[in-house]
Amino acid sequence: MQILFFRASLGTLLLICFLRLRGSPIKFGSFYPKIAIFRGVTFFIGFTLFYVSISKISLAEANSLFFSNPIFVTIFSIYFLKVSIGIHRVSAVLIGFLGALLIIKPSLNNINWYMILPLITAITYSIGMLLAKKTSDQDNAFQQSFHIYLGGLILSPLVTIIAKYCFPQYENDQTKFLFIPWEFGEMYLLGILSIIAITGTLGIFLLVYAYNIGSPQSNAPMEYILLFYSLASGFFIFGEVPDFLSFLGIVFIILSGIYIYLREEKLGKLVAVEKER
Repeated sequence: MQILFFRASLGTLLLICFLRLRGSPIKFGSFYPKIAIFRGVTFFIGFTLFYVSISKISLAEANSLFFSNPIFVTIFSIYFLKVSIGIHRVSAVLIGFLGALLIIKPSLNNINWYMILPLITAITYSIGMLLAKKTSDQDNAFQQSFHIYLGGLILSPLVTIIAKYCFPQYENDQTKFLFIPWEFGEMYLLGILSIIAITGTLGIFLLVYAYNIGSPQSNAPMEYILLFYSLASGFFIFGEVPDFLSFLGIVFIILSGIYIYLREEKLGKLVAVEKER
């Protein structure tokens, strides 16, 4: 909760400073207020679950499951953007789903429920980015980035207060992250939080802008570069090595996303129209 709050607070400040330097008007409102609120809440829920998952499973596995989001982007595009999908993209979705199953390795007797959390993050993220595309005709990328942070600004302290003072009896291994005291006194901790906020703000803004000007189905697979970083950092920093089935699942998910991208390119849908704000 502290990470999400600090990231949202510093991220909002950075956006304001950038707009000031550009001499651009600072607009926090939305032409689509209900959608803006919905995006803020879903992003908060999704990334809360993701942070919980990486405390329990490897970084590579969590990121790989999260990168099933092109699959969900493809599926949800049918409803949000009225895009039709054919047998090729259906096949790609099924391959990606098989990859997710290879990583999770579900069984009737034993399933690691923490593996499900990155998938929920992928769903909330996909919906949020599709809505960013849908509302880009009226809300610019700066506004949309702020709407994402709004959830963290409001809900992080609210959830912590409610958990600590209303439901202290429910503190256990699964929910203890809700009860961890917030600390702002250590410079080392503040430095790490600042790095998270700065890089996170830049990343979210660039992603929102990319989804504003390009096809969601073609943008999503470009994010797979993160998988290589997560595999490398997981190995060299945390000593995490995915097993064979997990690695095979990662490959399936990557191939699924790349195929969706190539299919979009073949159909001539990779049209990006830059909009002046």
